[in-house]
Amino acid sequence: MASATEQQTTSEIISAPAPSSGSDPVSTQAPGHQINFTEGERILCFHGPLLYEAKNPNSLTKKPKLENTALKTMGTIQELTFHSHSTNSWDEWVPESRTLKYNDQNLKRQSDLNSLNTKKKAQQAAAAANSGDGKKTDGGAVDSKKRQRETGEKEEEYLKRPEIKIPIPESLKIQLVDDWENVTKNQKLVSLPRTPNVTQILKLFKENTLKNLANYAHQEDVLDELVNGLKSYFDKALGNILLYRFERQQYVELKKKFSDKDMSDVYGAEHLLRLFVQLPQLIAHTNMDQETILTLKDLFVEFLKYLEANASQLFLQSYENATPAYINATKNLI
Repeated sequence: MASATEQQTTSEIISAPAPSSGSDPVSTQAPGHQINFTEGERILCFHGPLLYEAKNPNSLTKKPKLENTALKTMGTIQELTFHSHSTNSWDEWVPESRTLKYNDQNLKRQSDLNSLNTKKKAQQAAAAANSGDGKKTDGGAVDSKKRQRETGEKEEEYLKRPEIKIPIPESLKIQLVDDWENVTKNQKLVSLPRTPNVTQILKLFKENTLKNLANYAHQEDVLDELVNGLKSYFDKALGNILLYRFERQQYVELKKKFSDKDMSDVYGAEHLLRLFVQLPQLIAHTNMDQETILTLKDLFVEFLKYLEANASQLFLQSYENATPAYINATKNLI
């Protein structure tokens, strides 16, 4: 009989939002923000689906170069030096949301993820051998040249894709900055559940677009696809890449309280706007053709215009103060 660990999925082991490389809300370090880790402290950091040991460098003064100013409004970047595979090491800028404390609980999580990854690779190798796709060498090992070539071709194809840019209106960039300060600096929270919630906002946008934009008056199916796609992206991305560390305890509590609901029926415009910072990267990893991407981009621009025009009705004017009990709970969760 398989052990409990073997029966777990990778997503269950990760549980706390700790996304893979390059998928987090990104920014430069904001003035006055307190780093959660001390200089030189041993930590664990996600790189892809696995956890690696890392440490804070002695200097936190280096700043990354980011061209997209929208990305500079969220999160906190720290410079971490990775140490992996015994002999290899490299430097990488990563957001705090990809880091975990170096403790027994997270070390077990690291071990469980390694075990699952090893088991998955073994199953894939066995499947390839059984299908006859892999050529055997004299030593009996599967010839990896074909797979390496295919991987290289996929990477080259990805790099050739044009960069997707979604212009965020200046007023919404300010909203993102205020949102970041409220949560990370002032330790405040968005009052949840929200009205209107994400699902309702998307429905309102569709109705408004069909009524007021002649270009889409007879394209209800396109709008339906957009609305359903954004809702799906939001529900899948929220717990992994749209939350600040201080909000995770609130997310855990809401998942328990509203276990029968999608989180798009609980959260509102504040978190939906954060999704648009991540969408260029998310879409870049899909197999959409260029024509579809350009159509979506136009609709994203219209949606952001709608958020901007109706900001006073869609966004909170003030956030709620976190209780001392909540603050203590967030420390235990990290």
